[in-house]
Amino acid sequence: MGKVVAMVDDLFFQMKLAETAKQLGVEVRVAANGDALMALMESRPALVIVDLNARSQPLQAIERVRRASEEIRVVGFLSHVQTELAAQAQAAGCNEVLPRSSFTQNLAAILSASKD
Repeated sequence: MGKVVAMVDDLFFQMKLAETAKQLGVEVRVAANGDALMALMESRPALVIVDLNARSQPLQAIERVRRASEEIRVVGFLSHVQTELAAQAQAAGCNEVLPRSSFTQNLAAILSASKD
């Protein structure tokens, strides 16, 4: 079973993530802030998902994840018009930054990749 941790404070996206993961047999744990995310990192997840519009300093959380592990895949999502934030997320250590619509459309594939 793949392990995924996510920092998402939007309840709609938490439910979407949980439902898609359940259908795929992927274990997902959600954190509301960077400290909770780092606590979940102890489970050695295959993937970290970060809502770049989260209220609790998502860029700093990505930097902390990177300091803990350079190998882990980090995927961030945001509004498609936030090009400056996308660049900042990549500089912080995001492997991929996707517009919210693309992230939602490709969520099953993103989660499935964590199972390998």
